[in-house]
Amino acid sequence: MSKKKPNNSDNTIARNKRARFDYHLEETFEAGIELRGWEVKSLRMGKADISDSYVFVRDGQAFLLGGNFTPLDTVSTHYVTEPDRTRRLLLHKRELAKLLAATQQKGLTCVCVSLYWKGHLVKAQIALARGKQEHDKRQTDKDRDWSRTKQKIMRDAVKQ
Repeated sequence: MSKKKPNNSDNTIARNKRARFDYHLEETFEAGIELRGWEVKSLRMGKADISDSYVFVRDGQAFLLGGNFTPLDTVSTHYVTEPDRTRRLLLHKRELAKLLAATQQKGLTCVCVSLYWKGHLVKAQIALARGKQEHDKRQTDKDRDWSRTKQKIMRDAVKQ
């Protein structure tokens, strides 16, 4: 009897759809997140927003800034909660060095693309990104619309 591996879409907690629209994602990394107990509980309920978050490296450590984890009502009576606190990311030294070198280059930044479960741990997918200009964003919209139209045409052709 083999265990069936769950689909990653089922394990996804939150996605930063804005990152793919605003940036060209170049290289991705998987990082652990240092969380408190109430934060894990709120993530299990799916109350996370990383749309305005980004990653910065300071003193040899990476931090997630701008992630908002809404506390549950039952937890917020027991603890002093900070929904938008800065959270430390857990990466290997080589990955940290690569991030630090890349973010010091002109035009590169590091953004959090998604949060997901890996077993019982919460992982963040972060990416080195280069900002898109306005005409690049318009081209992305055109490409997306064309692919939708193309799929619709193919569906109609198969029905006939």
